[in-house]
Amino acid sequence: MPETKPTGTQILAMTNKRRRRALLQKLLIALVVLGGAGAFFWQRAVRNKSTGPKYVTAQAKLGPLRETVMATGKFKGLDSVDVGAQISGRVARVYVDFNDQVKAGQTLAEIDPAQLMSRVEQSRAQVSAADSSVRLAKATLAQSKASLARAKDMAEKGLISSKDLEAAQADAERAEASVGSSQSQATLSRASLKDAETSLSWSTIKAPIDGVVLARLVEPGQTVAASLQSPVLFTVARDLTQLTLYVDIDEADIGKLHEGQGASFTVGAWPSRKFESKVVSVHNLPTAGQTVVTYQAVLSVDNKELLLRPGMTATASIVTSDRPDVLTVPDAALRYSPPAAPKDKPTASPFTAVTAPRGGGGQRRPSGSGAAGAPKGDAAASASRGALWVLENGVPKRVTVTTGGSDGQNTEIVSGPISAGTLVITDQEQAKAP
Repeated sequence: MPETKPTGTQILAMTNKRRRRALLQKLLIALVVLGGAGAFFWQRAVRNKSTGPKYVTAQAKLGPLRETVMATGKFKGLDSVDVGAQISGRVARVYVDFNDQVKAGQTLAEIDPAQLMSRVEQSRAQVSAADSSVRLAKATLAQSKASLARAKDMAEKGLISSKDLEAAQADAERAEASVGSSQSQATLSRASLKDAETSLSWSTIKAPIDGVVLARLVEPGQTVAASLQSPVLFTVARDLTQLTLYVDIDEADIGKLHEGQGASFTVGAWPSRKFESKVVSVHNLPTAGQTVVTYQAVLSVDNKELLLRPGMTATASIVTSDRPDVLTVPDAALRYSPPAAPKDKPTASPFTAVTAPRGGGGQRRPSGSGAAGAPKGDAAASASRGALWVLENGVPKRVTVTTGGSDGQNTEIVSGPISAGTLVITDQEQAKAP
């Protein structure tokens, strides 16, 4: 069958079809290119947005603020007395033990009195001998006086010489002096007897007050020596239902304390329980340590349940100020400081609207320290001055405020251009660049 050639109309139709196909391919290529470019620019915009800082903020708010001072210390019994021995010797008997209730004057222990009793007997014999000497001297004095009277009578009659009269006078005076000497010796002997009897009474160790025995530091048969100082044998506390807590207060906080302030404390034996207390005195005598100086404060403790014991360690929290409605911000807001703008990209800094602190580097400042980014010539801020960064229309702005007390988490704002509800920056999250 002979091949038929396409007509002119068919050739024109085929040409138009090829042109439309080529145009469609160009349109598809253009759409792909535009889509890729759009995706590239969109991804770049997202990346640029993610590299900006994300701020962590908190609101300034009105609320209660309680300032406290923390300190540690130990309990002591009320009117605790150390009972010692005033004489040396061997302990013969001990009558009490730990936690025994005792009454004032009750015998706690005895020191062997054998040697002391011998001293008493010796002193009594010396007193008896001295009394006999006094009586002998008095008899001699009476005889001398009688002889002197006869000598005077005979001298008046001229029966004896003046020499004999003078001898009789001297004998009488010697007899009188002997009486005085013997009386003094008798007084000395009685004093020695009293001293020996007192030492004998000290061999019986007695309780000075009503109370409970906290410590017994002696055993029967033990020898105590009281030559240099009185050795402690027992410790007696008057009443364990009332204790005192002695705490050491740092010199930086001592100015905030005064008598009558409320306090609370915890102990390791009862960690889930808080005990109430009160400051009864603040000592003026400092205690100097290696690096700090502390002052001792005394807290009264009600121990009617007898849960607490002398010598326990307690951690006390003393309330120095308690105000119901003050403006506060988190302490982290006073420590926050934005990082310095990069030197190679000055226009890309997120802090172009404010003066970036020189050398800030995102470092933290202690609460109440000088304001970040302050002019170089500014004087150092006092402890009551501080700086905050607040958000205004999404842009951080530095403001200077005057701070007051702190409870360890929030700080009072005494004055400054902020109010309740103001957003303050506490931290920021800087995304890493791709």
